[in-house]
Amino acid sequence: MAGMSGLSASSKCNFCAGISPDANHIAVKELQREFWKESFEKLEVVGQFNLGFIIAKLDRDLFIVDQHASDEKYNFERLQKTRALQHQRLVVPKRLQLSAANEILLRDHLDAFSKNGFTFSFDSDAAPGRRVSLTGIPISKNWSFGAEDVDEMLFLLSDSSGGICRPSRVTAMFASRACRSSVMIGTPLNKQSMEQILLHMSELDQPWVIT
Repeated sequence: MAGMSGLSASSKCNFCAGISPDANHIAVKELQREFWKESFEKLEVVGQFNLGFIIAKLDRDLFIVDQHASDEKYNFERLQKTRALQHQRLVVPKRLQLSAANEILLRDHLDAFSKNGFTFSFDSDAAPGRRVSLTGIPISKNWSFGAEDVDEMLFLLSDSSGGICRPSRVTAMFASRACRSSVMIGTPLNKQSMEQILLHMSELDQPWVIT
């Protein structure tokens, strides 16, 4: 997204300040302005530029929004939040080497692993650290997954304060899918489509973070 300077809902001045020692206080005030994610739904669509950017305004200020990057960010967050991956069973289960603490951590977060397409079996008679076997991995045509992704998830979960946990390869796969399914540069959009993209930006958890 381009051209997103700070703006507060109550601000009425422009995003500009003269280059002059006497105007320093105006420049400082300008830098203190804020644009909240909720401000996206208040933007008024003006039109589309170069089949790639949404031109919108809020009060007297003009914004240029990258239509592909914005739609991609929305699709990526949606996949991260909602997509539960299907799994394929391994012909031969892979016994994992885990610490006793990680075995407990894995058992406590089976739902998180299942959402990412991993399934396990447990052997209570085996020695500690050898009780867990990987029995299923996520299905994907272009991505391969294995025990290293389980290790990464365990590391993330041990350092997590909650929320969604995805191994980096699943995140990369979602980013690729989000990119391919989003509105492309060169696509003409009507006003309703542009308004929908801006509204989606106001619904994101992290609209400022690039995928």
